[in-house]
Amino acid sequence: AAALLRNIPGVGLQGAGGVSSLPVIHGLADDRVRIKVDGMNLVSACANHMNSPLSYIDPAQVDQVRVYAGISPVSMGGDSLGSTIAVNSAAPKFAEAGSGTLQKGEVAAFYRSNGNAVGGSLEATLASEQLSLTYNGTAASADNFKTADNFKPAGPAAADRGWISGDEVGSTAYETLNQALNIALQQGIHLFEARITQQHIPYQGFPNQRMDMVDNKSHAVNLHYRGSYDWGVFDTRIYREKTRHSMNFGDDKQLLYGDAPGMPMETRGENTGAVLQADISLSERDMLRAGVEYQAYTLDDWWPPSGTGMMMSPNTFWNIRNGQRDRYEAYLEWESRWNAQWISSLGMRSGVLRMNTDPVQGYSTTNGMGMMRHSYLEESTAFNQQDRQRTDHNTDVVALLRYEPADTRMYELGLSRKTRSPNLYERYTWSTSGMSMLMVNFVGDGNGYVGNLALEPETANTLSVTAGWHDATGERWSLHVTPYLTYVEDYIDAARCRSATPACGAANQLAVDQFVYLRFENQAARLRGVDVSGFVVLPGSGAMGKFTAKAVLSYVDGENVRTHDDLYNIMPLNMKVSLEHERGRWTTVLESDIVARKRHVSAVRNEMETSGYALVNWRTSYQMPALRIDVGIDNLIDRAYRPPLAGAYVGQGRTMSGTGVPYGITVPGMGRSFYTGVTYSF
Repeated sequence: AAALLRNIPGVGLQGAGGVSSLPVIHGLADDRVRIKVDGMNLVSACANHMNSPLSYIDPAQVDQVRVYAGISPVSMGGDSLGSTIAVNSAAPKFAEAGSGTLQKGEVAAFYRSNGNAVGGSLEATLASEQLSLTYNGTAASADNFKTADNFKPAGPAAADRGWISGDEVGSTAYETLNQALNIALQQGIHLFEARITQQHIPYQGFPNQRMDMVDNKSHAVNLHYRGSYDWGVFDTRIYREKTRHSMNFGDDKQLLYGDAPGMPMETRGENTGAVLQADISLSERDMLRAGVEYQAYTLDDWWPPSGTGMMMSPNTFWNIRNGQRDRYEAYLEWESRWNAQWISSLGMRSGVLRMNTDPVQGYSTTNGMGMMRHSYLEESTAFNQQDRQRTDHNTDVVALLRYEPADTRMYELGLSRKTRSPNLYERYTWSTSGMSMLMVNFVGDGNGYVGNLALEPETANTLSVTAGWHDATGERWSLHVTPYLTYVEDYIDAARCRSATPACGAANQLAVDQFVYLRFENQAARLRGVDVSGFVVLPGSGAMGKFTAKAVLSYVDGENVRTHDDLYNIMPLNMKVSLEHERGRWTTVLESDIVARKRHVSAVRNEMETSGYALVNWRTSYQMPALRIDVGIDNLIDRAYRPPLAGAYVGQGRTMSGTGVPYGITVPGMGRSFYTGVTYSF
C-alpha cells in the first residue's frame, strides 16, 4: 500500500519486504511519520519493523489516501514530527431509498513477470437502506525478483541453502492474505460501524535485514460512530489490535549454526486505542475541533533458546519484557475563514506518554569469555537495577495561514512544533553482544543497534511555505512550489557503541568500509528542501485525445548539526516526469523516474553511496462499464540501478555473523517486469 504514495511530492519509500516498505517524507521516516489506517494508530511489533503500519491494509482495500507532507494539523494525530498519512478503506454503501436491496461487488486479479507475482481480491456488499455488510479478501505472493545485472557472484545462497543466480535478489519472496468484514448501521444522522480485520503473512523475505518474517498474524476490531448534528459532527472510535510475529532465517539465509537450528525470535504486540473528537461550528466563519485520544501498547520480544552452544542457550533471551507505552492526549484546533481570501488554523495538542518494561535476561547467566564474551549477566543486571519507568510531557503547536488573492493564485505559510517520544526498542533494548544488536535494526543498513534509557523525546520545529498558480478552472495547468526548513532538537541519531563486548570495542570506533555497532543517541538535526509539482494539458488535445504532461521534483538535505555528519537515508534530488494520454476508454502513461547520485551519506553508519539513474515505465488501461484491463511494463529499458533508500544487501549467506555477509553491496532495483491486471465489477 505504501507504493500508492510514490508520486506525491516529498514522499519516498524506504526499502523493506515486498509488502512492508516504509514511507519517508521530507527525510523523516517510520515512527516519525504518523500513519493512521482506518483511524487506528498502528504500531510495528518487530525489532526490524517488518510489520509496518501500511502493511496491514492491501492496496485493493484502499479507497482514500490523505498525505499531509511536512506540517499536519494537530487534529490528525500526535507523537510524530510533522507529516501524517491517513489511509481509509471504502465507506459503507447503503441502498437508495425505495430501491430494495443493494447487491454489488468486485473481483480482480494481477500477474507480474519479474518474481512471478500473482494476486487477487474479492469485495462483496449486501445492503439495505439501514444495514450494510461488506466482505473484502485479498491474497498475493511472489518469488525472489531479479535485477537487470549480475550484482554479485552466482552460487549457493548459504552453506545449507540452494543455488542463487547473480541477478537474483535474495530474500524478496513473500505471501500475504488479508480479510475484512465491515458491518454498518445507518439511522438518520447516526452511523455505526464495526470493522473486523485479519491478516496472515506466512513468510516475507527482507533483503536488507539479517532475519526474515516466517509468520505474522494480526487481528483487529475497529468500532466507529459518527453523528451529524445541528452544531457539527461528533466522531468516536475504539479499536483493539493484536499481532503475533515470528522471525528466523528464510530460504536464502544460513539456518544451521553448529547444532542450533536457526535463531527463533518471537514478538507479541497488543494495541488498544480510543479517540473522541468533535467538529463544532461556532459560526459561518469559525470551526472548533476538539478531541481526546488514548493509546495503550504492550510488547513482548523474546528469543527461545536454540541448540546447546553458549551463545543461544539454555535460557530464553528477553529483548523486551512486558514493554508498555501508554499515550494520553487532548487537542484544540480553531479554523477561521476570515473572508474569501484568508483562512487560518491554529491548534495545540498536549499529552503524557508513559513507558516501562519488566526485568530482562540473556541466553545464559554468565558473561562469556574472550571473543565469545557477551556480557549477558553484567548488562542485564545493570539494566534491571535501573528505574525503567519514563514519563514524557509532550506539546504540539501548529499554525497555518492560507491566502488566495485571486482564482489563479494561492500562498500558504505553516509553522509547527511537534514532538515524538522514543519507541520501546530505542529506549529498552539492552544487550551489546554483536548477535543481539544485529537483530535490532529499523533502517536496513546492515548494522547493529542497542537502546538507551537516557533518550529524550525529539522535537521538530518546521517552517513551510507554499506558492501555487493555476488557470481559472484548475484543469488546464498548475504549478506548486513548497520550500521548507526543519530543526529537530534531541534528534535520535546513532553513535558507535562502547562496552566490554568485542562488538563495541576499540576497533568498532574507527571502523570504515564495514558494518558497525551503534547506540541510539540524542543529537540535533537540520533538514531543508523543496518540493515542486505541476501539470499542463498540451496544446492540440482534441480529436487525438487529451495529452497531459506532469512533473514532480523533490530535494532534501539533512545534517546532524552536532557531529556535522549527513543524516542517514536521505533521498537525493529526484524527479518524476510523465506524459498521459486519454481518449475514450483508453488511458496510457509513459513516465520516467530520474534520481541523482547519492553523495551525502551517514559516516557513523558507513552508509554506501549510490549512482544516479533514469527509469522508463509504460502502462495503459481500458475501462468498460463493468470491466477494466491494465497492462504495463516497469523498467522498460531494463536499467540496472540501486535505489538510494533500499539499504544494504544482506539477503543471503551467513547473516547472523557480523562478517558473514560482504559489506559494500546495496539492494538493487527490479529489472524489466511485465504486468497485467483485470478488474470486474458486478
